[in-house]
Amino acid sequence: MGSRVGPWSVLWLVTRGRKSGERRTASLNYLTDGGRLVVVGSYAGEDRHPAWWLNLLADPRAEVQVGAARYPVTARELDGGDLDRLRRLVLETDRSYAAYQQRTTRRIPVVVLERIPAESASSEE
Repeated sequence: MGSRVGPWSVLWLVTRGRKSGERRTASLNYLTDGGRLVVVGSYAGEDRHPAWWLNLLADPRAEVQVGAARYPVTARELDGGDLDRLRRLVLETDRSYAAYQQRTTRRIPVVVLERIPAESASSEE
């Protein structure tokens, strides 16, 4: 079982620092959509993106830990109908995300983390 904060499940996201190249770990709230994990780069409405998102823009490959399971993922920012649907799901889960968007003029990214199959992950190393 993973951790929970209110209505949210919590995961650990490990990225590579875009400047340092070092491993960086962030604890993030997430939702599931089929086999995908959905995270939001709200940064509580700050006018800058969270570091984990900037790291994923530089290199979309990362690792997540959900409960005891740890595995590689690829990150992708949503757009179009999928974005609208999942944004609604985020707001249904936690209305504070509407306030976060009102606090900033930046576009808050909604990001899916898709598991990389084991055979693909080992061939990329």
